[in-house]
Amino acid sequence: MKPQVYIYTDGSSRGNPGPGGYGIVMEWVGKPYVKEFSQGYRKTTNNRMELLAVIVALEQLKKDATKVKVFTDSKYVVDAVEKSWVFGWEKKGFKDKKNPDLWKLFLKIYRKHEVSFQWIKGHNNHKQNERCDFLAVESSKKTNLLVDEYYERLNNGTLFDS
Repeated sequence: MKPQVYIYTDGSSRGNPGPGGYGIVMEWVGKPYVKEFSQGYRKTTNNRMELLAVIVALEQLKKDATKVKVFTDSKYVVDAVEKSWVFGWEKKGFKDKKNPDLWKLFLKIYRKHEVSFQWIKGHNNHKQNERCDFLAVESSKKTNLLVDEYYERLNNGTLFDS
């Protein structure tokens, strides 16, 4: 039986764009194993943080072909994958799509595992989702925020999103 991991994620930005962050809770099914991750960025968007949270969580998995269930309140992420939109975007080179840098990175790590998604309603007293939201918001308030380089270069006109 393959190991199974539950991943809970949330992203936020205070302003859109604005300071933002992500929060992650990872649980190994059937074991008392829980890990948390979070990081803040000085200028980003909510959707970028929602997607980045999933990417970072999947990157934490040490073995390929891990069975993973991702719980997120992001319809943007869930629908893009579960409705196969992202695969169509990929075939068209992500032309006119937002966040192509993150979607390309997502697909690379996504294909290493057996990943399914489940949308959960945000701010609905779901224990892990509430914890992820707290981690995301708190990380966006820190003083030593990282630079979301792709986003900032794109929006300062030094990078063309082609």
